[in-house]
Amino acid sequence: MNAKYIHKHDVLIVGGGLAGLRAALEAYDSGADTAVVSKVYPLRSHSVAAQGGINASLGNAPGSKGDTWEDHAYDTIKGSVYLADQDAVEVLCREAPGAVIELEHWGTVFSRDGRGSIAQRPFGGAGVARTCYAADRTGHNLLNTLYEQANARGIKFYNEYFVTSLIIDEDACMGCVTLDIPSGELHGFASGSLILATGGYGRIYERSTNSLINTADGKSLAYRCGAALKDMEFVQFHPTTLYGSNILISEGARGEGGHLLNARGEQFMSKYAPQARDLAPRDIVARSIIREIEAGLGFKNEYVHLDLRHLGAEKINDRLPGIKQIAEDFANLDPAVDPIPVQPGQHYSMGGIEVDIGGATNISGLFAAGECACVSTHGANRLGGNSLLEAIVYGKMVGKKAAGMGYNSARISVIEDAVNRESKKLESFYSRPGEDFAALTNEMRKAMFEKFSIFRNEESMAEGIRSLVGLRERYENIGLKNRAKKFNQALVMTLELGYMLETAEIVALSAIKRKESRGSHYRTDFPDRDDDKYLKHTIVKKDQEGRPLISFSPVRLGLFPVKEGGY
Repeated sequence: MNAKYIHKHDVLIVGGGLAGLRAALEAYDSGADTAVVSKVYPLRSHSVAAQGGINASLGNAPGSKGDTWEDHAYDTIKGSVYLADQDAVEVLCREAPGAVIELEHWGTVFSRDGRGSIAQRPFGGAGVARTCYAADRTGHNLLNTLYEQANARGIKFYNEYFVTSLIIDEDACMGCVTLDIPSGELHGFASGSLILATGGYGRIYERSTNSLINTADGKSLAYRCGAALKDMEFVQFHPTTLYGSNILISEGARGEGGHLLNARGEQFMSKYAPQARDLAPRDIVARSIIREIEAGLGFKNEYVHLDLRHLGAEKINDRLPGIKQIAEDFANLDPAVDPIPVQPGQHYSMGGIEVDIGGATNISGLFAAGECACVSTHGANRLGGNSLLEAIVYGKMVGKKAAGMGYNSARISVIEDAVNRESKKLESFYSRPGEDFAALTNEMRKAMFEKFSIFRNEESMAEGIRSLVGLRERYENIGLKNRAKKFNQALVMTLELGYMLETAEIVALSAIKRKESRGSHYRTDFPDRDDDKYLKHTIVKKDQEGRPLISFSPVRLGLFPVKEGGY
């Protein structure tokens, strides 16, 4: 093994989005030799696509004076349908104001109100206007801010490096093996601690707002090594994605006063959420849109309208310039003149790698943060504005915890052996019969969207599981014709498909096991919430034969008693 392909760092972060960059900054500032491995350039991470904002109880907006972290926590826990762990939510909401102010001091250009304070807009499920924003390009602004801070510190980046396996030695994570995509070479990384910050798994679904890179990498890597996955059945479908492309149309559009209209021109959300209406939590709004469409009140039986026309061109240009550009570029319409056609699409994964409040998994030296982790702050349904917040707050905490693990003590021979094993595994793709990875990918996405979408039932999910099992068997016969070393995207996408198929099956098995409806998990055959049996987290680990083993663990309650409650 060529020594130039072995790299050593105290803290290694996999993923260059908000959670990964915030973890890197904290680990570096704590004195650790820190590096980031990312399969794309960091500014192409999916965090850049977040539009609407980040929550914090600053109390700047009219009507939100006196807003507190406890109010924020209550809204979050109620929105989670009481499945969020309340101690984790407390940390999230307590730290939120300081996190936002820190981002401002680092250079984030937040939108301002008339007094010059950070502006805040209403978001779904919130009792007051609590969402801080940078027009409708909040993720873009935050990601650029953190990347500038990382470069200012001289943090090492390995860009376009794709992680193919974690290295476990003596029951501890010692690093990882990566494919350097431009060169096609395998590299070994030895680390004292490793943080997975690889984002979500939206690309297992046919209609998704997620970037093409959101392929379940971190969740699958951790699971293969014996880490537990938690609450994987809870998949959020954003109610407003652009019809035809499923590009996200921010909740900020409704926060600024936009309305959903059916084919009769009716503001139908008053039927489903009389108080919150268009700003009900996302699971409620998404189901309501589908019900309108199924009742024959949609357009072409596929979408409804998001109406911003009454806001006027000036407000749209000021508050929603990104939405205006998306509407113009991808639908050839002006939202000040034309309603926007929208439909629900997969958006976020509440479940992920089970971690404690410090971000630690059940494997020594292995941590996770952001959307790939489940701490759990979102429970059965995430409120808009809390995902960016979780990435920042828990990214910081995990970075500090990982830096405290001490210096890299990995044995180089262990890293070299892992790279050699990985080389043989990748070479095997070229000697297989030749099943097409693209066809399998499309079949998986179709099965997931048809069987494990907004509405679920036993019979349909059982069919879906059989399809997924068959696809995993066919995956063993994938053969690659492209033998090029440099930029072999066929190889990368084949490896990604393996991660996605494994994750899709775990989502499916978790969904069929939970025989109730809660938040984003809605079963037509079990339409009621069942706290007696299912006020619990779903935990999935590999058994001795390598198959998923499902169990349940208690939710950590605390601040707020469990109760019924609508919107």
